[in-house]
Amino acid sequence: MFTFTLSVCLLSTLFLVGKAALPEKIYGVNLGSWLVLEPWMLPEEWIEMGGQDCADCSTCIRSEFDLVRSFPKTADATFAKHWESWFNEADVKQLVENGINTVRIPLGYWIVEPLVKRSEEFYPVGGLAHLKRGLRQLAHAGIAVILDHHALPGVQSPNQMFTGRCTADVEFYTDFNYLRALSWTAVMTALSHVDPDFASVVAIEAVNEPIMDANLTPGYGRFQKNFVQVVRAVEAALGVNGRFKRDDTNVTAAIIEAASDASDDMLREAMLETGPILLQLGVEFSIDSLTKSFKPEGSYTPLFTSFMDINWQHNDPPNPNDAKIGPQLYDNHLYYNFGGVADPNEEAYMKSICNLKRVQNDAALGNSPLVFGEWGLPTQFNATDEFLFKWADAQKLAYSKGAGWIFWNFKVEISETAGDLARQWSYFKGVDEGYLTRDPAEVHDPHVCDPYME
Repeated sequence: MFTFTLSVCLLSTLFLVGKAALPEKIYGVNLGSWLVLEPWMLPEEWIEMGGQDCADCSTCIRSEFDLVRSFPKTADATFAKHWESWFNEADVKQLVENGINTVRIPLGYWIVEPLVKRSEEFYPVGGLAHLKRGLRQLAHAGIAVILDHHALPGVQSPNQMFTGRCTADVEFYTDFNYLRALSWTAVMTALSHVDPDFASVVAIEAVNEPIMDANLTPGYGRFQKNFVQVVRAVEAALGVNGRFKRDDTNVTAAIIEAASDASDDMLREAMLETGPILLQLGVEFSIDSLTKSFKPEGSYTPLFTSFMDINWQHNDPPNPNDAKIGPQLYDNHLYYNFGGVADPNEEAYMKSICNLKRVQNDAALGNSPLVFGEWGLPTQFNATDEFLFKWADAQKLAYSKGAGWIFWNFKVEISETAGDLARQWSYFKGVDEGYLTRDPAEVHDPHVCDPYME
């Protein structure tokens, strides 16, 4: 797919980026709709950008793909304006004030631009520069980052805005797109260790919300193993854990050389494709460690690999614990408002959450530590303020039995068009209203679940 020419470079010393640590207990928020935009979360801005609203998101301009396809000459500038305004230093300040220690950043595969087939895939250009800017701000604030591959090449779930393209044509579960996802992973792993802007990155998540029926995700178990192996192979090529094999080399050359040791053909091809991409990024962003030879020195801390937990899927799904090599984190998402969890009333919600066994059930299958990577306050019924205080406390107590929690979302649009959307979907608004405590480790009533225990 790519050609690679290795230029002669000066020898320098590569100090691998000293990694932030995963907090002992995660109190986090998602930075949703920043680099993967979901129109429902900012309905007024979306219309101003040129988007549309429709009940079936596949039938109108209701995704990044369709907006860029509809406005090819102006879309990049339109998205750049959004990226600058949706998440910036003012938001980082609020995160710090609210005691947030972790953020999960949803990313599309198109942030690694050489992976995009521009003749038939339409996504905005320029997102990586904004990711680097945001990561610098988060690192300065001491906030750990999980890079979440939220929107996969080929689309991993049908008719979902979060995939970047609303379509029933799901093609992620193919060798071609698994390969592109592995190349994306290798690039992000390398940047996380050699680009100082990525110093706050502690984990990379493989796939956000794959199809829940494992019968519809062929090859996903092999991909899980290859995902972990590509992270560890790139780390080995860079000398993480002191496993470096040569006295000096070029980062891109080291990764290409490491490809020869790959046990899987797809893994080998992904690493070979990663070299020229990194060299291109090194030139574009003046990342010396990607364009010069180096001697590896410094702090060697491996990343956490991360997956949706085994119980996300049904019909005999692969167990991501079988792919584990080194530190690994598991992710569960729980939204009551979409139905299927509890009857739509206060008592049923409280009985369900107060007796939740997901942490224990996952641990029994090796899926630990478990973080609840998406949750919120939305309900299927009109919730009173009194109930939302209880609902927030009960969820925080349940999810804190694991590795912690990451709220969806840090904010949503506040506008006449959005109406009351922020009341139950925005962490910042939830704190302002008092449902969520200013100190995320605290709750209003530690005994809120006592009447509902079974």
